[in-house]
Amino acid sequence: MKYAISYQNPHKHFIDIELQIEDIHQDSVQLQLPAWRPGRYELSNFARNIQHFESFNEKGASLKFKKVNKERWEIETHGFNKITVKYNYYAAQMDAGGCWLDEEQLYINFIACIMYLPGREHEACSVKLEIPKDYQIACGLPKKGHLLLAEDFYHLADSPLIASKSLIHKSYKTEKNQFTIWIQGYLNPDWQRILADFKKFTEEQIKIFGEFPEDDYHFLYQILPYRHYHGVEHRNSTIITLGPSEIFNSSGMYTQFLGISSHELFHAWNIIKIRPAEMMPYDLTKENYFTTGFVAEGVTTYYGDLMLVRSGVIDISQYFTEINSLFKKHFENWGRFNLSLTESSFDMWVDGYVQGTPNRKVSIYGKGAVVALILDLEIRIATNHKKSLDDVMKMMYQEFGKKNRGYTIHDYQFIVEKVADTSFKEYFEDCIEGITHIEKKISQDLHAFGCDLEVLPSPMATERVFGFSTNQKDGKTIIENIEPGSIADQTLTREDEIIAVDSFKVSGNIQELLSNRKKATLTFFRKNKLMTTEIEAEKKTYFKQYRITKRKDASEVEKNNFKKWVKVSF
Repeated sequence: MKYAISYQNPHKHFIDIELQIEDIHQDSVQLQLPAWRPGRYELSNFARNIQHFESFNEKGASLKFKKVNKERWEIETHGFNKITVKYNYYAAQMDAGGCWLDEEQLYINFIACIMYLPGREHEACSVKLEIPKDYQIACGLPKKGHLLLAEDFYHLADSPLIASKSLIHKSYKTEKNQFTIWIQGYLNPDWQRILADFKKFTEEQIKIFGEFPEDDYHFLYQILPYRHYHGVEHRNSTIITLGPSEIFNSSGMYTQFLGISSHELFHAWNIIKIRPAEMMPYDLTKENYFTTGFVAEGVTTYYGDLMLVRSGVIDISQYFTEINSLFKKHFENWGRFNLSLTESSFDMWVDGYVQGTPNRKVSIYGKGAVVALILDLEIRIATNHKKSLDDVMKMMYQEFGKKNRGYTIHDYQFIVEKVADTSFKEYFEDCIEGITHIEKKISQDLHAFGCDLEVLPSPMATERVFGFSTNQKDGKTIIENIEPGSIADQTLTREDEIIAVDSFKVSGNIQELLSNRKKATLTFFRKNKLMTTEIEAEKKTYFKQYRITKRKDASEVEKNNFKKWVKVSF
């Protein structure tokens, strides 16, 4: 498969793609554009970005074609064994899964724009880039100048690219591997700090598995001038879009930078190699339903931050902040009483990345990370701290990742029980396949590590007293979330715009206006219709806060357990 990519007017965002197909022995061929991309479990409709499509025989004459479905084209070859296909693609999506072209760079996720021949995915591929001579190329693929080489289509599709004159990069090495950090954007990075931190968490991750699965690895960053946060894992690279660039060196932003980078690197083992059976191999033409998203994403989310504290890149207070953030996301999602983790994983293909119906499902990332924390602590307790979730993931890599075998939820449970040398039936029934309350389990587990799960009332009056949370959108106070069964749940709904409390205008001050009121009249817009409602406090409070804290009465044994867990002294 020989591809060529070029463009004429970069400000229009259209890239031109040419594909030469040889060794055709039938009267027609079909070309498939992927219907989704690994790492985001929803149909993507990439075909909407194709404006023009045409095909030619080896003499340059046009060939007839038709669309079989929205992502597949059938071309009549009329006995010619070599044809050329040309189409353009609108590259105007700047996130970690899209494509972008402008006067400064060419950014491509090949999975989004490159067609392939079903049945010939395993043939070698090459991509000729017709770009300015002074452009650097950031990509995990081998290259000869501006020619990229891939083992097969899957290799190509799993290797994003940034080509630009303004790319900057630095590398660091572990014992056997080289890692390169590529940055596109307006940023003057503190390379000494970045390289030191990245090497620390990289080596900490390698300790778990014993080796890195590739010879080299590339972190590709789009550092943007506006707020953004998105990352996607790939075979020997990751693409991360992050912003705003002007606060990059602030404590919060830099911690986000480290966290998403550690998360995506852990995927190099978990999902790139350790992959669900339903995705061996990926079927890029339709949904790949699977129930183990809590392993692929939840375990990875848990380890992303754990690797930072274990390696000394962040301190324990910063780690607790990240754990508390996970608790907040989980406990303020009342979908945990409706769908289990396995059901929510299956339904990622329905509404996994949008708010959707309120409280319908849980997050395989958020709850998945919380139950990974529980599992790690319970394996440590069950084995007297001789084993942990580390051992589970290492065995998953040895038994499935390295052997190119897909795993099932039963395989995962089997390995957990083999490592712990005891039954984890209750854990899987309650935490994975059920909708059981897990607060008590978290509290009991943390106690053995000198910690508590502290439950506090929300400091926000809207949340604590009346049961609704708000956010600011374009200067408007919008209801974001409502606790089921609360006072607010009786008359208010998400997306209501609160404009007044009693006779006072709401302008970013709703907490102050409601802080001393037990009863109030709210005036609000619902779909531009002006409405009012009376709300009156009850004795019950809502939106509780869940926080991990150290116990003052922790024993020496518990303090030692704590250190074995996070590799930080109590």
